[in-house]
Amino acid sequence: MSKQLINDIFQKAHSDERSTLFEHEVYRLLAAADIARAPRHEVLAKGIDPTDELLASFTASRVVVKIVSGSIAHKSDVGGVAVVPNQPAAIRAACKSMLAKLSGQDVAGVMLTEFIESDATGAGRELLVGIRNTREFGMIISAGIGGIDTELFAASARRGQAVVSASTALTTAEEFLELFKPTLAYRKIAGLTRGGSRLVTDVALLHCFAAFIRLANDCSAGNPETDFAIEELEVNPFTCAAGALVALDGLCRFGRPQVVRPPRPQAKINKLLHPTSIGIIGASATRMNFGRITLKNIIASGYEPSKLCVINPDGQQVDGVRCAPNLGALERKLDLLILAVGADVAFGIIDEIIKTDAAESVLLIPGGMGETEASREPARRMLETIDNARRAGVGPVFVGGNCLGIISHPGNYDSWFIPAERLPRTQKKAQRTSALISQSGAFLVTRLSKNAWLDPAYMVALGNQNDITHGDMVENFAANPDIHVIGTYVEGFKDLDGLALARAVRQATLAGKQVVIYKAGQSVAGKQAAMGHTASIAGDYEVALSVLTQAGALIACDVSEFSDLFYLADCMSKKIVGGKRLGALAGAGYDTVAIGDSIQVGDFSMSLATIGASTRERLVAILKAKKLDALMEVRNPFDINPAADDEVHLLCTEAMAADPDVDAVVVGLDPTSPVVRSLKKSAREGYDIDSPQSIAQTLPGLVASCPKPIVSFIDGGALFDPMADKLMEQGVCVFRSSERATRALVRYTEARLHAARLRGQAAPNI
Repeated sequence: MSKQLINDIFQKAHSDERSTLFEHEVYRLLAAADIARAPRHEVLAKGIDPTDELLASFTASRVVVKIVSGSIAHKSDVGGVAVVPNQPAAIRAACKSMLAKLSGQDVAGVMLTEFIESDATGAGRELLVGIRNTREFGMIISAGIGGIDTELFAASARRGQAVVSASTALTTAEEFLELFKPTLAYRKIAGLTRGGSRLVTDVALLHCFAAFIRLANDCSAGNPETDFAIEELEVNPFTCAAGALVALDGLCRFGRPQVVRPPRPQAKINKLLHPTSIGIIGASATRMNFGRITLKNIIASGYEPSKLCVINPDGQQVDGVRCAPNLGALERKLDLLILAVGADVAFGIIDEIIKTDAAESVLLIPGGMGETEASREPARRMLETIDNARRAGVGPVFVGGNCLGIISHPGNYDSWFIPAERLPRTQKKAQRTSALISQSGAFLVTRLSKNAWLDPAYMVALGNQNDITHGDMVENFAANPDIHVIGTYVEGFKDLDGLALARAVRQATLAGKQVVIYKAGQSVAGKQAAMGHTASIAGDYEVALSVLTQAGALIACDVSEFSDLFYLADCMSKKIVGGKRLGALAGAGYDTVAIGDSIQVGDFSMSLATIGASTRERLVAILKAKKLDALMEVRNPFDINPAADDEVHLLCTEAMAADPDVDAVVVGLDPTSPVVRSLKKSAREGYDIDSPQSIAQTLPGLVASCPKPIVSFIDGGALFDPMADKLMEQGVCVFRSSERATRALVRYTEARLHAARLRGQAAPNI
């Protein structure tokens, strides 16, 4: 790759006041980057006729005439491409006709191009490869079916079949090739279709992808060492000729590198999460405003009042907490300062905080700090002030605005302004090992309200991410040895924070942690937009999904699935996922059918394990001892019959989990069976959940001792909530339906196996 030649190409176009390259300049760029060769071509400026000598130098039976323009993206749509016989009169006529037709547009001339005979015919024979700069993820590489088939397949093919995308900062050519292999384009290129033959080798594809990735990273908008940044470079199509990739068209937009915000110091984020001193501005001494509620919640959470301070001009104590009249009167620098005031006041206070260096971190509770038209300019100035201070090595980190606050159990404080009577914060787990991050405070509140057993160690509401972002927080928790599972709800990304989040996800994954993400805004805009370019066929959500999944994240498709996956990941964080062979049992036949119907989610499927001979004998003996052998036979999924009592459920689960050919177990605990101790209080003496023989008492020991995942479900109504609660509080993963339990386990297993591959620890039982 010739960096100097590449820079010269961009410099020449920039000197001509262009931000796009002509097609022949794209061909020069491809050659300089060692990506691929282009057909022989000659450019004729407007008013210049091709000479006989020039025309005689083209030897193929046909010649391609193209318009030269930096502003026409789809030349064929406007009559800017013509394939004509290699005859001087036909070529000259095509040139004149094309120039006349497009005389009113920005046209520099025409280009005569050698006609390339493709090695294959039919749909899918051409390839699209492109790189583009995205605001959220930086440089992205995409590849898929090219030519006129691009639009059709991008609009109708299943996800991952028409086009695939990846972050060039996080992906090698080898990894991208593996991602590309399931696509329809690769199947055609590799000769995997009926009657097909291989068109180019994997080595050639690797070479092409590697060169694109190198060029993308060198000319990234976030690279301060480059003079010019590529906004979009696309070859559509490449054709396969004589076993090589040949570029038949190309476009490129470029610009200057962008200014990147300085990073948020992780040491100050640690102060935010574990403050040794907290101050509050906006806690009223006379009424119960948001600041006062926050103060009361911090005190109620067990934070030492002597480490609290209220900043109040009248000097009046609030709820027994000492007061300072202003920031300058503080005895020492605060680890955390909470602003519970209106946005119009907050902007001025932020300037004062930075000038006085009063705090290491700040929570911005107020809304209206960039979300509204009137507040955008003040918010922009605020960010400029923050960034300038940070470049000078001073100033705090900020969370918010429009921020619910933070609950940090390790930091021993709760700054949410939600009263405890509306959301009890009682500890449900013996040890909290998860963290939950969200732009929306309501998302955190409703997740915890619906499932108190999520019980994260940290719950961080980011608000509108004026400063601290998703990437910052996941990076912090990725480095925290006490956090094993990280969940985050993302509505949108700040500039390049999608890439920062992906890097943090990869860091967490390599450290053995699981990151669960729900990305809101699953738009179909990419399919509704004009097709034919990587920017439109690889929509924003699709890019986010692809990049974050490749980084190691488990992406939920909706809010309910997020809750299921976050809960399951926390329950299973210390379990060994050795493969995808599932053992399943339940007391109802329809549940076993539902399990079998739920083992495939998307393109990934678990398999129903083949029960080994010794396990089969063990299960038969269990049935025989309970006189159930005449009713049921051993299979997988295993219908153990409603006559199976608590002991049968336990022993069969234990036998399944002990089978070396089983990697995980799903077990249905039949709550409506008259012989299962599933009620809080039963009319039948001894048949309640407090009985020592109840599965609610015996299953937790098995789950705790078994290294494999065991997921249970209780398919019943509110009458059996106490049974579920009893199991969950003892660490058993419980769902309330067979399909939810199975699908969550399938998604989790897929993510764990992918994470193992990223760590170079591929599971043997695939």
